[in-house]
Amino acid sequence: MDYRKEYDRWLASDVVDAQTKEELRAIAGDEKQIEGRFSKPLDFGTAGLRGIMCAGLFGMNVYTVRYATQGLADLIKASSVEGKSGVTISYDSRNNSDLFAREAAGVLAANGIHVYFFESLRPTPELSFALRETGSIAGINVTASHNPKEYNGYKVYWEDGAQLPPEHAAQVADSMMKSDIFDDVKTMDFAKAQADGFITILGEEMDEKYLARVLEQSASASAVKEAADFKLIYTPLHGTGYKLVPEVLRRLGAENIITVPEQMVIDGDFPTVASPNPDNINTFGLAIDLAKQHDANLIIGTDPDGDRCGAVVRNGDEFIMLTGNQLGVLLLDYIITAKKEAGTLAANSAAVKSIVSTIMANVICEKNDVAMVEVLTGFKYIGEKIKEWEANGEHTFLFGFEESNGYLSGTYARDKDAIVASMLLCEMACYYAGKGLTLYEVLQQMYEKYGYFKEEVISIQFEGFDASDKMAAVMKQLREQPPAEIGFPIEKIRDYDSGLITDVATGDTCPTGLPKANVLFYELAGGSKAIVRPSGTEPKVKLYLMAQGDSAAACGDALAAIKAALLALVKG
Repeated sequence: MDYRKEYDRWLASDVVDAQTKEELRAIAGDEKQIEGRFSKPLDFGTAGLRGIMCAGLFGMNVYTVRYATQGLADLIKASSVEGKSGVTISYDSRNNSDLFAREAAGVLAANGIHVYFFESLRPTPELSFALRETGSIAGINVTASHNPKEYNGYKVYWEDGAQLPPEHAAQVADSMMKSDIFDDVKTMDFAKAQADGFITILGEEMDEKYLARVLEQSASASAVKEAADFKLIYTPLHGTGYKLVPEVLRRLGAENIITVPEQMVIDGDFPTVASPNPDNINTFGLAIDLAKQHDANLIIGTDPDGDRCGAVVRNGDEFIMLTGNQLGVLLLDYIITAKKEAGTLAANSAAVKSIVSTIMANVICEKNDVAMVEVLTGFKYIGEKIKEWEANGEHTFLFGFEESNGYLSGTYARDKDAIVASMLLCEMACYYAGKGLTLYEVLQQMYEKYGYFKEEVISIQFEGFDASDKMAAVMKQLREQPPAEIGFPIEKIRDYDSGLITDVATGDTCPTGLPKANVLFYELAGGSKAIVRPSGTEPKVKLYLMAQGDSAAACGDALAAIKAALLALVKG
C-alpha cells in the first residue's frame, strides 16, 4: 500500500471530519508516523480489532470502526442461522467507546440489520448473555479490556455468545480487504436509525435477567449469610463493574461491601492507575489502604469491561496479590468441594482451562474425579466446549478459566465473567472464614494436598510498526533450531501450528488434537512446562513458565532455571 497516497486521500476526502484532518496535518512532517498509520490497516481477527486511538488506517477511530462493521454486515447478510437475526451492541467506559458503538449501530442499520443497543455501558459478559436472549446472530462490544487508556477495541461475538469463530473472522477480514474504507461503507445517523425502528434500547430488564443467572451459580450462598461480619473491598477500576458487582454481592447476602470511591467514578482516562489491569498489585494501592483502614481480608478488582477479575488477600499484616492461576485453582477446588457437600456435583462434571494455565488444575480434577479438558488460549474455545457438551451431553460444564484472570461458572454466557467470579470469590472467602481460614491459608493447604506448583508469565514487548515481523522471526528461529533443554531436558514439543506433538527421544509424532495456533509448548523432565506464544492483540511474545516440585523451594528453583533458559533462547 502506498502510505503517502493513502494519507493524502484521507486529507482530501469529503467523508473525513475536520478534527481528524487537523490531527493528520499535525503529523505532516513526521514520515514515520504517516507510514505507521497508513501502510496497512488494523488486523481483524477472532478478537476483532484493538489498537491505539488515532487517525489513520492503523488506528482505532470512527472510520476503521465503520469499515469493520461493514465487513461484519456483509458476513451477516451472507449467513443464515435459523431463528437468529440482528446484532446486540454494548460498550465500556473507555474514551470514545460510546461513540464507536453508535457508529457501528449506524452502519448495521444502514445495511438493514436490526440493532439491540444498551442504554449505557455494560460488562462484556452481559453482552455475551444478552445477544442470546435477544436471538441476535452477532454481538459487538467496544472495549480494549485492561489495556492502557490510549487503546480501544472492537470485540465481535457470534450467535452462540462466544467470540467470532476463525472462519467468520476471516470472512470479515476478506470483505474489508475487497472494499474501500469510505466508498463501500454504508452509514446512518443513530437518531434516524432509532426513529426508523432499526434500534431497540436495552436497559435494566436485561440486567435483571443476567443477574438472576449469575446468582444461580452460587455453590454455597448460606456461607455468606453466616459470615455477616466478613468485610471486603471492591474496585471496578473506573469501569463497568461499578454497578453490577456490588449489586450481585448484596443479593448474595454480603453486608460489608466497601467500594473504593475514587475508582467508582466512570472515567476513560483511568486517573488513579497507570493501567486498569486487575492482575497488577500496583493497581490496588487505594484498595489496600481501605482494607487496612477497615481491617478487611479480601480485595476484589475488575477490569474496565468487567470480564477479568483480580484479588488481593491478607496474610497477617501483608496483602498478597493472587495470580490468575492461584485464583483459578482456589475457585475450582472450592466449587468442587461445595457442590460435593451439597450433593449437586454432576457425575459427568468437567472443567476447562487453556493450555497455558496451571497444571495444578489437572491434579485437582484428577483427585476429585472431575474431567479436565484443555483448549487453546482464548475464551471462545471454552465457549465452544460448552456448546458441544450441551449438544452431545458428554459432560456437564463445571468451571472454566484462563491464567489471565478470566473465569466462568455456568453456561448463560460464553465468555469470561468478572461478575460471577467476584460473587464466587466473596462466597468462597466467607465459606473458609467460617472455618477460621483466610484464602492465603487455604492456598497453602492446597499445596500440601495436591503438590507444589508455581507459574510465571513474562511478556517481551516488541517496538515499532514492524513488531509483528520481529515476533515471527523469534518463532521461526525456535522451530528451525529447536532447543534440547529449557532448564531441564525437553521430552516432548507440541507445535500447535503444525498440529504435531514430537517425542524428542524417539522422533515419533502424534496430533495435538487442537486447532492450529502459533504456540510452542515444551514438556520438560520432571513435569514442568515452558510455552512460547505471540499475543494475538498486542505486540508482545508471551512466555509461560509452569514448574512443579516436592516443596515450595524446589518449585522455586525449577522456575528460576526454566526462566533463565527460556529468556536466553527468546532474547538471543
